[in-house]
Amino acid sequence: MSDLHPVAPRGFATSEFEQRTEAAQKIMARLGLDAMLLTTEPEVRYFTGFDTIFWLSPTRPWFVIIPAKGAPIAVIPEIGGPSMALTWVSDIRTWLAPQPEDDGISLLSETLREVMPQGGVLGLPMGHETHIRMPGADLQKLRAGLQDITLADATEVVRSLRMVKSEAEIAKIARMCSIASAAFEDLPKHIKAGDTERQAFAKFKIDLLQKGADDVPYLVGSSGPGGFEDVINRPSDRVIAEGDMLLLDTGSLYDGYSCDFDRNFAFGHASDAAKSAYDLAWRATEAGLKAARPGITTTDLWGVMAQVLEEGGCSGHQIGRMGHGLGMQVTEWPSLTPGDKTLIEAGMVLTLEPGLAFGDGKMMLHEENIVIREDGAELLTRRTARELPIIS
Repeated sequence: MSDLHPVAPRGFATSEFEQRTEAAQKIMARLGLDAMLLTTEPEVRYFTGFDTIFWLSPTRPWFVIIPAKGAPIAVIPEIGGPSMALTWVSDIRTWLAPQPEDDGISLLSETLREVMPQGGVLGLPMGHETHIRMPGADLQKLRAGLQDITLADATEVVRSLRMVKSEAEIAKIARMCSIASAAFEDLPKHIKAGDTERQAFAKFKIDLLQKGADDVPYLVGSSGPGGFEDVINRPSDRVIAEGDMLLLDTGSLYDGYSCDFDRNFAFGHASDAAKSAYDLAWRATEAGLKAARPGITTTDLWGVMAQVLEEGGCSGHQIGRMGHGLGMQVTEWPSLTPGDKTLIEAGMVLTLEPGLAFGDGKMMLHEENIVIREDGAELLTRRTARELPIIS
C-alpha cells in the first residue's frame, strides 16, 4: 500500500461549490436561462455537497434550484433537512413527505415563482445521460403551475462543468484507483481454481473495503473455459476450473468518487487465442494512452484504438464504445465513439476500454483510468500486466 496516492481530503471547501455555482450561472446566462432545476443525485451533490444513500429510496423527490445569482436553494423532504444543513446551502425549504397528492410540487412552484417573479426560462437537464427524478404526473403538475415560466434544456450546463474535474475531484478518483489497483494486484493471493465466481467476487470486494474503499456498488464480470461471453453479469455459483478465464470490473467509491476498470486472469494455463486477444487489447490501450491529450476529440481517440484492433484482425467492437468519462458516477460524459466528437480538455478523467471478440464468441476487455493533462495522459490506475496473468 506504500505506493498509493496520498489520502485525498474528504469533502470540499465551500469555495469549490461557490466556483461551480458561479460557473454554472455564467453558462446559464449565455443560454438565456433564468434559473436551473436539479432533481438527480449527482447534480444535487455536485452543487451542494449533499451526500446520502437515501437516494436509493424512490419514494421521495428532491429538488435544488440554481438561481441566476446567489447560492442554490434546496426544496426537499423534511427528513433531509438536517443533512442538507451540514452543507454550504442555507436556504432549505422542506415539506413533510411522502404526500403523493402534492409531494413538494406546490412548494417548488412557489419557490420558482419567487426566484423568477417576472417569469422566464427554467433550465432542466433533458439530454443524453440525464433524467428527471420525479413522477411524470408531478412534472405535468409543475409545468401547469409555472404560468409564465417555460422549460428549456440545461444539459450543456451540467455536462460542460462535470466533464472537467477540479484537482480536488481528481485526487479522490486517483485515491480510489490506487486502492482498486492494489486489490487487483493482490487478488491472486486470495482466489484459486475451485472457488465459485461468487466466492472470488466476495473476496475481492472484502479486500477493496479493507484497503479503504467506502463502497463497492459496481462489481461485475464472469468466467468461462478459455474466455467469457458476458461482461456485465453478477457473479454466479459457477465453479472456476483450470483453464478458465476470469474478468472482474469494478466501480468502487472513495468519498463519492468512482474508479472504473477491469482486470483479466487465467487459471493454470491460457490458450494461445486468449493470450493473443489479451495482447491486442493491451496494445490498443497503449495506443490510446499515447494519443490522449488536449485538442483531439473523443472520436479521434476512439479511432486510434480501433485502428490497432482492426490491424490485429478484429473488426467488431461489441461494447459500443471504447471508453467514457468518470467521476461521481461510474460512467459519465463523454463517450469514446465514432460519433461523439467531444473536444478533449485538460482535467477530463476518462476510461480507455478497447474490447474485442475472439474465438467462439469470447470477449476480451482492457480498461484503464486516466486524467488528461496539458502534456498528455496521466494514469490513475496502475497499468495492467503486459502479459495475461495466470493464477496457479
